[in-house]
Amino acid sequence: MCGIIGYIGKRKVADVLLTGLKNLEYRGYDSCGISFFSNDEIKSIKSAGKIQGLEEKIKNTEIEMGHLGIAHTRWATHGSASEMNAHPHTVSNITLVHNGIIENAELLKGELLEKGYFFQTETDTEVVAALIDSYYQGDLVSAIFKAENRMKGSYALGIIVKGESDKIYAVRKDSPLVIGYGNEEYFIASDISAILEFTKQYVLLEEGEVAILESSGVKVIDSNYQEVVKKVLLADIDAERQSKNSYEHYMLKEIMEEPILLENLIKMFVDSEKMVISNLPDVSKYEEIHIVACGSALYAGEVGKYLLEEKSRIPVFVSAASEYRYRSPIYSHKTLVILISQSGETADTIAALRMAKDRGIPTLAIVNTESSTIAREVDDVIFIKAGVEVAVATTKAYILQVAILSLLSLKAAIAKGIIRDSEMSFLFDEFISLPEKIQEVLHRNYQNIAKEIYNSSTVFFIGRGIDYTMCLEGSLKLKEVSYIHSEAYQAGELKHGSISLIERGTPVIALITSEELKDKSVSNLIEAKSRGAKCIVVVTEKTEIEEVLKIVVEELSSFTQTLLVVPILQLLAYEVAKLRGCEIDQPRNLAKSVTVE
Repeated sequence: MCGIIGYIGKRKVADVLLTGLKNLEYRGYDSCGISFFSNDEIKSIKSAGKIQGLEEKIKNTEIEMGHLGIAHTRWATHGSASEMNAHPHTVSNITLVHNGIIENAELLKGELLEKGYFFQTETDTEVVAALIDSYYQGDLVSAIFKAENRMKGSYALGIIVKGESDKIYAVRKDSPLVIGYGNEEYFIASDISAILEFTKQYVLLEEGEVAILESSGVKVIDSNYQEVVKKVLLADIDAERQSKNSYEHYMLKEIMEEPILLENLIKMFVDSEKMVISNLPDVSKYEEIHIVACGSALYAGEVGKYLLEEKSRIPVFVSAASEYRYRSPIYSHKTLVILISQSGETADTIAALRMAKDRGIPTLAIVNTESSTIAREVDDVIFIKAGVEVAVATTKAYILQVAILSLLSLKAAIAKGIIRDSEMSFLFDEFISLPEKIQEVLHRNYQNIAKEIYNSSTVFFIGRGIDYTMCLEGSLKLKEVSYIHSEAYQAGELKHGSISLIERGTPVIALITSEELKDKSVSNLIEAKSRGAKCIVVVTEKTEIEEVLKIVVEELSSFTQTLLVVPILQLLAYEVAKLRGCEIDQPRNLAKSVTVE
């Protein structure tokens, strides 16, 4: 991982590659580099750290650059984040960039050492370059296919070859790669957003295909060495939508976009006049549902579990995708597997999807990227239409995932006759008015509360029922962007061991929005307060708690309460991170699209 850009055309190659890398910064990275032809020789320039360092090196070089090259932003998997380990990597004739992870790299490395190859880096990518070179005898396509037969894992590769200064080769497996079509210029990119400033036309490279980019055009070859005719697609994303506008950070911009995006999503699926939810599948026919996801998407699934079980009376099992296929899940003949992923390229989630499909289980995906692997392979798909989410820590995509799960639950509850007619109008009106309510809470000032937290080493989030599901995401968001150690607990579990960690001044953030459970939640908060905790509570108007910092919200139904509260937690995490001087949009060690298992 994490970002690939390649170019052949008439522009200055360094300008195009640097622009592409900058457009991919949001994916997260720790080093970067470019390779290009100069007088028929392949040259590379690399830098540990940010793209600015690479850009400075390029400005200071006297090497003549041509009009063809490849570049990469790396998120370390094998080896430290160093200039030596940065991509591209060159072994003999082969120079390449790589997203993904080669699981049998050590085995292959041993074989290649016996053949006389030696390695300068700790990376699996250098092994790939050596493997392809070992098969190369003038026909790179043949060498790639032979190497593919040996490699286990995931990869997207952009390759240039000594002696072929007019070609870029590309191949992928379980890691995304697109081919961009411009005006007598062509691109490879791990994400269409990398090249939107140059073209919106692209084709999807499928597994088992090798693309050859030349100044005269693009040729795609399948494993039978037959040329494949590809359908050219048109991206519906504007490059301008990736700008921060007047906001200081992308994270803040994307939080502030939530009301309008939620309004658009509700208009797509909710007819408040007819009181029907349309264009969404009816999940009421299933006897059980498995929700599989990673990170924030997993915590969106926890909200979905609560709603589908409590409100729709459908048993739901939520699993981290990284564990799901290794625990041999048990399916009934009426099981549905729901997969949630912002990028649609999350490697663990793709693996879970393929396992379910191999067993003949119906699959439904909730994704943002329409051309993604999950969107193409799943039986049914719901697009959240969040647009490009640049900040590594997800905000707007999470809210829209939760909204979809809430609407699925409401539709199922209506289909099963659980929702009374007298409740229908109220619930539909609540969804329609929700964007305006979120707008109001987003424009409050959370800096004073952030000042009570930002110097802390540990923060606890506690809640019961659906409040606990919100704690999971609130805690994750705080640790992602502020680097404060944070944990979420069911409020009743805090005293079963973890309360020993509370010292005087330790922040405890309690979410108390459930009328049914508020008395017990208040008792748990008092237990923490009596140990010297600094208590902060998100609470509805009806709940009175003395001598704590309070954020008061309107009491809504379970279908929409989460959608009102979590934006507050997102903004709180943002303000804390800002006070701590953190790199908010690109937190250390994190990547936007996790394409390795």
